Order: sequence, then C-alpha cells, then structure tokens
Amino acid sequence: MENSGGIQASLAGRYATALFELARDERQLEAVGASLASLKQALAESPDLRTLTTSPLTSRDEALKAVEAVAGSMKLDAITTKFLGVLAQNRRLAKLSDIVRAFGQLAAAHRGETNAEVISARPLDDDQVAAIRANLKSRLGRDVAVDLSVDPAILGGLVVKVGSQMIDGSIRTKLDTLAQAMKG
Repeated sequence: MENSGGIQASLAGRYATALFELARDERQLEAVGASLASLKQALAESPDLRTLTTSPLTSRDEALKAVEAVAGSMKLDAITTKFLGVLAQNRRLAKLSDIVRAFGQLAAAHRGETNAEVISARPLDDDQVAAIRANLKSRLGRDVAVDLSVDPAILGGLVVKVGSQMIDGSIRTKLDTLAQAMKG
C-alpha cells in the first residue's frame, strides 16, 4: 500500500501505519476501525478518558491498567487493546486522537476513498451526512469517507477539509470577514 510521506512523517502517523499494517495483515481492518471509532467517540464524550490519555501525572502502570479496563468495558478488539497497552507503556496516549485520524486516512485510501474532515456547529443527522458525501463524490469523482466533528465555535455552517483544500462556509469566518471589511 502506498502511504503518503505526510502521514509517515509524524509520530502519530508512524503508530497509525504500524497499527494499520498489523490490522490489514491479520484481516481485522473493520474490527480495528470500529474499535477506533468507538474510542474517538468516547474521547469526545468523556472528560475522564481525555484526562487519562493526556495527563503527564499518570504513571505507565496506572495508564496500562486504565486502558485495559476501558478496552474491556468498551469490548474493543484484541489488536486495538494490545495497541493501547503499547501506547500506555510508551507514554504516547496523548497522541491517540491523531493516531485515530491517521488510521482513518490510511483505511480510506486502502478502500479507494478520499478522506474529508467535516466540522459542523452541531451534530449532523444521517441524511445531512449522506448529502455531504454525495456532493463531495460528485465534486471529487470518487467515494469519500467523512470524518465528522463538532465545534460550536464556528456558530453555523460547515468547514470541509479534503487533502490540502479547505472550504470554510462557517458563520464565524463570515462574521470575521465582515468585521475586517468594516474596519477598512
């Protein structure tokens, strides 16, 4: 599989590449992808889990025990569980969000899809996500894997990032532009 130098250049990218290659070789891409999606959601929803992964005060052993407990309660697959243990032992849990994002890009490329990051002010429903996918597919000419995130600071609209392109249709940016124009 062809990996872009950008992904492999970062620490998170190297971990994601290693996890991706292991999951691919073991034919567990779907299971690992589902486990990482669950982890991403849990990181977004749980301040305690975010603290666990980012606190420098948590020892390696404490972090290892905690991620084993989290993996067990979330019923994560074996590869992801072992991978979290490696991250805990190497004190790299703070990179977990970046690793999940990079893994998603690698998995999308493996499926022949383009990865798009979509930021909205509020959660999108399934119909809205399908409409965004269809619009991006018609513009790009290939299937698109959409990575959704919510940022209330944009106030409304969407910010879509595909590769090096960014389409910023957020109300925050429009207000900032208007404020700059009014200043002269």
